[in-house]
Amino acid sequence: MRLVDVPRRGTGDISLVLCGAAGQGVQTVEHLMVRLAKAAGYHVFASSEYMSRVRGGSNSTEIRLGSVPVRGLVDRIDVLVALNGGIRPNVRNRIDEETLVLGDPEELGDEFASLGERFVPVPFLRAAREGGNRVYANVAAAACLAAIFGMPFAALETYFAERFGAKSPDVVQGNLAVAEKGFALGEELLRKGVLRISLAHASSQGERIVLDGSEAVALGALAGGCDFCTGYPMSPATGVLTFLVKNADRFGVAVEQVEDEIAAMNMAVGASYMGALPLCTTSGGGFALMSEGLSLAGIMETPVVVHLAQRPGPATGMATRTEQADLELALYSGHGEFPRILFAPGTLEEAFFVTRRAFELAARYQTPAIVLTDQYFTNTSYDIPLPDLPDAAPDRCLVEAGPEYRRYEESPDGVSPRSVPGFGTGLVGADSHEHDEEAHVYEDFDLRTRMNARRLRKFEGLRREALPPTRIGPEDADILVICWGSTRPIVEEAVASLGRADTAVLHFAQVWPVAPETEALLARAKYVFVVEGNATGQLATLLRCETGRRADASVRTWKGLQFSVEEVRRGLADVLDKTVGR
Repeated sequence: MRLVDVPRRGTGDISLVLCGAAGQGVQTVEHLMVRLAKAAGYHVFASSEYMSRVRGGSNSTEIRLGSVPVRGLVDRIDVLVALNGGIRPNVRNRIDEETLVLGDPEELGDEFASLGERFVPVPFLRAAREGGNRVYANVAAAACLAAIFGMPFAALETYFAERFGAKSPDVVQGNLAVAEKGFALGEELLRKGVLRISLAHASSQGERIVLDGSEAVALGALAGGCDFCTGYPMSPATGVLTFLVKNADRFGVAVEQVEDEIAAMNMAVGASYMGALPLCTTSGGGFALMSEGLSLAGIMETPVVVHLAQRPGPATGMATRTEQADLELALYSGHGEFPRILFAPGTLEEAFFVTRRAFELAARYQTPAIVLTDQYFTNTSYDIPLPDLPDAAPDRCLVEAGPEYRRYEESPDGVSPRSVPGFGTGLVGADSHEHDEEAHVYEDFDLRTRMNARRLRKFEGLRREALPPTRIGPEDADILVICWGSTRPIVEEAVASLGRADTAVLHFAQVWPVAPETEALLARAKYVFVVEGNATGQLATLLRCETGRRADASVRTWKGLQFSVEEVRRGLADVLDKTVGR
């Protein structure tokens, strides 16, 4: 049997991939392994991908363990655990000459026979049967991995008690019985010398928590004052809705699953008119249905925050896959002209911060704000420091309506004093038609000109408050690699691996309005490359429109899977060779 050293030379972290059929518990193994590894003193990263099927198909998850924070998806697989056969090409093609595959021949047959000693048979099904329940083969695999990576069995006991204790003691004992068998398999593999683990623990983790993208957005919304959430379940946006449902009582937020996205947006606009701070969570197809309601929020000047989790289109496209192709949809959705704000967090910390800021700015400027994530981001988790919480309660930016109150009063910055019905004695009007200062409907062309100009004046304030892009790398770098949204950690790691002192990353966590500093930042660079997950270069087009700077080259993907670190590194090396090297 061949001894495999992990981490492999030059990497510094371990990439573990789990595969299995839908319903086989791949997500359970991921959840368990991430928490056990963190408790054992490692930094952790996990990202899952799954097929758009109610039952069947093959899913996988990647877990990286490191002594320093790890946050990007890699192609490299150090250890692959296969719970069933029929491994799909997107995973199989990542197996290289240093990958060790653990799997049960009872499930896999001779699927990995060509790997020779790099395939190690492990009887997960037998362990599950001997433990009392064959459907717990995933638990046997998780416990086996726990033993291999030196995690104590007591950690499994704690995990199952916390996760299943509220259900039934029998469930806890059933899992533990199988876990004992699986743990013994892992100890046996170590005795046989299958693996040699030399990964150091993190020097100091401080107080850290494990979150995924959906949880980071939901917690940011709560920190921003969100007290009402609407949505129609739609992958990959549903995680935010389910998190808020589970924690509705704890945080005092009303959550409503409605009949469709049109109702979701209109209900949010109505709630905002009455003083709530609402969140709609949806994906591209649902957001398209919300566009008329978004315009309604624009003319009523009601603050609404939308979480738009992107997936490949058009229409249903690839419902459980990822893409960054809804930037222009978010920017131009809704009829007429009205200001809006678009955020695109690249890290979980940014997701918490910008979602909170989306509520803050939506309330201050009385206009819609949209937080763009994607399937990869919402289904990715890692450990982060505890986020800073604001000392003060969120400002709803409301005034008490007196007898002379006029909802749409003129103001230099375009922002009228906002009240809500019942807060004071004044009348708080609203209408979807063009209206006067008191919200009475008039077809008056001078009035129309004045009101529309006032609403659009808010844009200047929003532009002044726009978050500047984050620069990572040398201040005097001649080459800027630009990215937005979820690709930030991947691009950071890829650029670092190139080892070039002349290259920096510029990440946009806010993509509209574009921060005023952007033009000068781009003007200083000799070369600008844009990395984004769509076919047409939507951010590159937007930056050219706003700054006049055309990208020298782009690295794009639209296959439905997130970039890997290696893919971005290869793409950048290619464009650097063709552009800078000429």
